[in-house]
Amino acid sequence: MVTISTNLKINQFEIFLVHLNPTQGSEINKTRPCVVISPDDMNLHINTIIIAPMTTKGRAYPTRVPVKFENKDGQIVLDQIRTVDKSRLIKKLGTISALEARFTLKILREMFAEKNLYN
Repeated sequence: MVTISTNLKINQFEIFLVHLNPTQGSEINKTRPCVVISPDDMNLHINTIIIAPMTTKGRAYPTRVPVKFENKDGQIVLDQIRTVDKSRLIKKLGTISALEARFTLKILREMFAEKNLYN
């Protein structure tokens, strides 16, 4: 596996080809495009990043962001976010659109919103 330099500046909402194996159970596997969802300050200072895999197959779950990338319709799979070492990155592929980035943040806020814990 060829990896990119871990000294590369990695920005939130960039798409990288990421080696996700080994995995277990229902985790998304293989080498596939993933969106960086960790904030830039975190990406700059630590050796891990938070990513969300992308897929061209999938279902219309509320935790999925529709995306068009490389002329293909797909989804950002926010229900499969994970932290990976930067050494898993193979190459930069692009960036999601501003609209897709805003929708991604909206869904993440909804996923992690504080619920009434005392009912």
